[in-house]
Amino acid sequence: MLTEAASYGGLFVAAFGAATILPFQSELIFVGLQLGSNLPIWALVLVASIGNTLGSVVNYALGAGLEHFRHRRWFPLTEVQLERAQRWYAKWGIWSLLLSWAPLGDGFTVVAGIMRTPLWLFVLLVAIAKTGRYIILAWLTAATLG
Repeated sequence: MLTEAASYGGLFVAAFGAATILPFQSELIFVGLQLGSNLPIWALVLVASIGNTLGSVVNYALGAGLEHFRHRRWFPLTEVQLERAQRWYAKWGIWSLLLSWAPLGDGFTVVAGIMRTPLWLFVLLVAIAKTGRYIILAWLTAATLG
């Protein structure tokens, strides 16, 4: 059996990676620990939420640094795509960060960095979204599998 520290560490790494543009998944590890360990649910939610929120801060930093290179040939977005994303963000604003838990939500966190959303507000909204996701996942797991 894994030690508590290894369990929490693995969950943190998975949640952190899942929030970045890397192809990680944290839900299976979260549910596995919820069902297969004696770790308190609140602690699993806390560790996963912190890891996932900090992973989103990496996306924010990428976005903040990325715009500097927008006129380079290798830049991953065309000028039209970048302007469309900025217009969308300007229209829907920071509240779109409450969808950062969704599959395409990582893009919102990158755009927030490009748009220079105040970091404290970014972290607050993303933390609410990410924590809400893990609370719902824990509740659904408990309700479904007991």
